[in-house]
Amino acid sequence: MRKAAEIRSKLLQWYDANARELPWRVPPNARRRANPYHVWLSEIMLQQTTVTAVKPYFEAFTKRWPNVAALAAAKDEDVLAAWAGLGYYARARNLLKCARVVAKSGFPEDEASLLALPGVGPYTAAAIAAIAYGEAAVVVDGNIERVMARLFDERVALPAVKPKLKVRAAELTPQNRAGDHAQALMDLGATICIPKAPRCAGCPLLEACAAFKAGTAAELPKRLPKKPKPTRRGIAYFARRPDGHVLLETRPPKGLLGGMLGLVGSEWAEGAPVFDPPFAASWQQKDEDITHVFTHFNLLLTLYVAEPMVANPRAGSFVSAPAADDLPSIMRKAYEAGFLICNIDHTAALGQYSEKQDEK
Repeated sequence: MRKAAEIRSKLLQWYDANARELPWRVPPNARRRANPYHVWLSEIMLQQTTVTAVKPYFEAFTKRWPNVAALAAAKDEDVLAAWAGLGYYARARNLLKCARVVAKSGFPEDEASLLALPGVGPYTAAAIAAIAYGEAAVVVDGNIERVMARLFDERVALPAVKPKLKVRAAELTPQNRAGDHAQALMDLGATICIPKAPRCAGCPLLEACAAFKAGTAAELPKRLPKKPKPTRRGIAYFARRPDGHVLLETRPPKGLLGGMLGLVGSEWAEGAPVFDPPFAASWQQKDEDITHVFTHFNLLLTLYVAEPMVANPRAGSFVSAPAADDLPSIMRKAYEAGFLICNIDHTAALGQYSEKQDEK
């Protein structure tokens, strides 16, 4: 226990002097609680995403929807469009579900009740409970797992070692300043105890680190070899009318990119894709497939482009061309490629079309 107390003390001293300034964070020893809406929103956004990528999205979301009630009242399509580019779009759908539950009764203030909210898993519930409400919840994300594995020289490979790492984290979790303690471990993992070439010389826990003493820090946490990702194929169709309208569809609400706006096209499968064009035309095939990497597979998307002369396509509908940023990443790639094949600067085209609309 004495060693745990010393680790906690050194960690918090380091955090007080070196805490990262983040738009959702309250500085250490600020004597005020973090906004639970900000903590929740940032933690959902940060799942499988970097702090650098999340910052502009968080700032845009909180400017547009400054509290959970405003977000709960938002249209699904507006939130999904604002989320475009962050990936893992099920998070955005669960974000809305959760906001609509919380808007009725407020955020729960304990870990167990938070865990019952839509889209809130064990890590997120613990993080909100600790950071927003000061509960001595055990917070364990990827950064904290890495710190625990090295601090205690745990050499069993992930994921089997995860329960042991949570036990180790629980041994260190304090009754007071639990939120600062969790964020200090996150910052330590993000800035000092980094995955490759850890910066041990600047670590406040160097003297207590068993892996440093054993010379194993750079090897931990151990991981099993990754299985090769399968490759899926798909077809997408880009069509733009002379008036600037583009053929798009809203994807089904469930499944990958559910509810998002995108080009009309086939399902993505490991075999050869089969999908009839949305209308008869001389479709021009892009020379190279568009590639995209998802968590569990690689995608090769074949793009076809045509100038439409139809009013009612078999699939999708012609709509005012959206900004590319309103589309998920793979659709953005295909969308911008379509404009290039048509020898049109899509940003200029959007500007010209918006001016025409304003004149009406």
